[in-house]
Amino acid sequence: MAETLTIGKALNTGLRRAMERDPKVLVMGEDVGKLGGVFRITDGLQKDFGDDRVIDTPLAESGIIGTAVGLAIRGYRPVCEIQFDGFVYPAYDQIVSQVAKMHYRSKGKVSLPIVIRIPFGGGIGAVEHHSESPEAYFAHTAGLKVVSCSNPDDAYWMIQQSIESDDPIIFLEPKRRYWEKGQVNVDSASLPLHATRVARPGRDATVIAYGPMVRTALDAATAAAEEGREIEVVDLRSLSPLDMAPVYASVRRTGRAVVVHEAPVNLGLGSELAARITEECFYSLESPVLRVGGFDTPYPAARIEEEYLPDLDRVLDAVDRSFGF
Repeated sequence: MAETLTIGKALNTGLRRAMERDPKVLVMGEDVGKLGGVFRITDGLQKDFGDDRVIDTPLAESGIIGTAVGLAIRGYRPVCEIQFDGFVYPAYDQIVSQVAKMHYRSKGKVSLPIVIRIPFGGGIGAVEHHSESPEAYFAHTAGLKVVSCSNPDDAYWMIQQSIESDDPIIFLEPKRRYWEKGQVNVDSASLPLHATRVARPGRDATVIAYGPMVRTALDAATAAAEEGREIEVVDLRSLSPLDMAPVYASVRRTGRAVVVHEAPVNLGLGSELAARITEECFYSLESPVLRVGGFDTPYPAARIEEEYLPDLDRVLDAVDRSFGF
């Protein structure tokens, strides 16, 4: 059975399903209860599950994650909301020093099934600290898994799969896409949590994206098709671990690869992807792997953020440059 939902509503419904199945699932964070979250992702959950399972916390991100560690050790499955991406840094020490390492430190005796939800990326006209792309920090950290949904069906299933996982997961939500609608198959998931998918088939070039940039890549592919060029769009979905087999298969077929993300290009996830593609697909490549991303500056003021964010034209320009070699 399929339903039409926004990404935000799909996340809300997925959280509700997880809480219905397992009484050990807790939701905690700033304003997640009575308010339902600043983006209303947790709307109605406290009313239906009570304030002992949907917990409004103090404004203390380090305290949220530290408390979640203790709860997880005691058998709970905390789902923590970091209200905005730029607010995660006070909790960074807890995440990389405790959450990521506890399983290794205890020689496998202690698992921390914690999901840390982070609305990330720009495009909403926000003030400073509200439009960050911190994925590379966490993908680089051994012991953490990092995923990002780009459509309502993935939002619905990936949040449930993350909660069911015994590993700590950073769950990145594309905040400017919360209101985009799509079909959700509520009966069964189409893919495992850490699987890459081909969002649009093509034969001339591969554009690899995740989270909010998948829609941008799809729009670029539609524009390119009007000029007779078929772009294949690959949605990574999982940033750590990376499911590279579909990426390699696509690049070997098209001979060209462009990686797109909002984060700055310098040492961004695109660097790792470009290196792996070059190592594995060198003899299939017709041009170098190119990267499109944000500029190497702090995220700008809202009035000029559209100049900072990769858009359809910058993606198409990179595709054009790949054909120039």
